Amino acid sequence: MTYLRGVDGGPWDDSDADAPSEGVGEERVMAFGSLRLRVPEGVEVQVAADQATGKISQMTLRDGDSGMQLQPYASRKSGAMWPEVIDSLKSSINASGGLVETVEGPFGTEVLAQVQTPGEGNALQPARFIGVDGPRWFLRAVFMGRGARDREAAARLTKIFESALVVRGVSAMAPGAPIILSLPANTDTTKAAPVNSPDLNPFVRGPEITEIR
Repeated sequence: MTYLRGVDGGPWDDSDADAPSEGVGEERVMAFGSLRLRVPEGVEVQVAADQATGKISQMTLRDGDSGMQLQPYASRKSGAMWPEVIDSLKSSINASGGLVETVEGPFGTEVLAQVQTPGEGNALQPARFIGVDGPRWFLRAVFMGRGARDREAAARLTKIFESALVVRGVSAMAPGAPIILSLPANTDTTKAAPVNSPDLNPFVRGPEITEIR
């Protein structure tokens, strides 16, 4: 199945005429530099960011016992990168001792995986990867916790993914390079973590997490 971004829905590019500009109901619009999201009340935004610059190294949205990590990446002008990313994910997960398969979902081909949990021996945890290509960018989401397998549990997070608006900018970037995210204005960066923080478990609270409500 081919998901037509901008026709079937988002994520959106800042040049899209039909991109949503306001929240609906209890949603609030949150701007993270190159990424704008419509976030419902009750969903927490947790980030690891540089204290001095406010640049975000990891973003996780949490809805109950479901989590979603989001990251936009630069792409090439000539074509979609998500199919290549899928192949890379499959190889990487298999090589690290995880389990992986591809399925068709609402946004096209998805990767369902059981991935190694850092620091927990050979324990595996479920993860679901989805991605959508835009003009010179692609947006990847990783669903964790209950939302990795239960699509209903991940419904609000999925709507956030679809609401996302990417501001790619005109700077030259290598294909696959992360597009920089930054903390919203008026965020207290004294609570943010350095960019060299270890991998984060979105369901463990600690000093490395900045929560934005």
